[in-house]
Order: sequence, then structure tokens, then C-alpha cells
Amino acid sequence: MKAAKRSNKLGKIFVISGPSGSGKTTLLTSLIQDKKIGKLLVKSCSITTRPKRSQEREGKEYFFVNPLEFRRQLKAKKILEWTRYLGYYYGTPREPLEKQLQGAKNVGLCLDLKGARILKKMYPCNTVTIFVLPPSLDVLKERIQGRCRHTKHQEIKQRMLLARKELQAAGKFDYCILNQNLSVAVEELKTIFLQESST
Repeated sequence: MKAAKRSNKLGKIFVISGPSGSGKTTLLTSLIQDKKIGKLLVKSCSITTRPKRSQEREGKEYFFVNPLEFRRQLKAKKILEWTRYLGYYYGTPREPLEKQLQGAKNVGLCLDLKGARILKKMYPCNTVTIFVLPPSLDVLKERIQGRCRHTKHQEIKQRMLLARKELQAAGKFDYCILNQNLSVAVEELKTIFLQESST
């Protein structure tokens, strides 16, 4: 597929990445919940093979499919980028995202480094990549332990090893935000969004 070219009629893709526990999902949620920005930004809905939880709605949190259907869509190039996590597949469906862009809507999503690179390559003029930095590795470890109280020590260790690798890629992103104080980080993200969406 040819990369989408920037025009005044196209929206922008705001990709937020960072290590597990950095706060990327919280930041994106805060951005979308802002009264002013919420009218200018929609959250991308991912496709996944994991079971739907009781409070989740089809097409709201995720599009839920079985592994066979996921592979079928992948083969048909209906999924822009994908990853496997804890035995389940997650991906970004092509059609909804491109429909939003063509309708001059801005789209926000949280992705890993690979996903961010793929979207930046596919839509180089329309993708803004933002990396969320934790105050320190020690703070990051505390956050991971706090939200994963039943997680085994070995898994926490693996997450920290991955975090160190991810932090090395921060300089390749368009912006970096230090999430030491959430309210300050949210304001910084709002500034980036308003600046980028107006150009």
C-alpha cells in the first residue's frame, strides 16, 4: 500500500508509546475526555482474540474475533499492525482508521514500538509519535508491581528488561513526555495535540 499523503482533508494519527507502567493509556484517556479535545479526537478500536470481559462492548473497547478470523483478516491485509501478548493477538484494523482519516478525524491509539514504527512508515506525514517516559526505572518498577500484585517475580523482571530496551528508542519519536506528574504530563500532551492538529 502506498503511504497516505497529507492534505487538508486528512486527519492525523497520534500514537502514544512507552514501557508498561509509563501511563500511556491514562494519558490518552485523559486527552479524549477533555471537553475541547474530545470533539477533535477519537480512540482507535483494536481487534483482539482474547475473550470479551463482562463490562466490555463489541466495537467500543475492542472488536472481538476468534484466532482463525484474525489470521484471515491479517492475510487479507485488513490489519495494519499487530502483536501477540499473553497468548492473544491484538491489532489495528485498517478500514475504521482510514475511514476516520478520510473524514478529517484525528485518531489516538496506544501501541508498542513496532506498531508505532509501522504506522509512521505507512503514514509518514500524518502520524505523530509520542513516547512516555517514567521518572526513573525504580519508579517504573514500583508502578508495575503496584498494578500487577499477583504477577510472578520473573514476569516483572521480563517487563523491566523490555522497558530498558524500549527507553533506548525514545529518541526516535517525534515527542517525549516525562510522566512524573500526571496533570503536567496531560497538559503537555494537550499542547502537542493542539499544535499538531492545527498544522
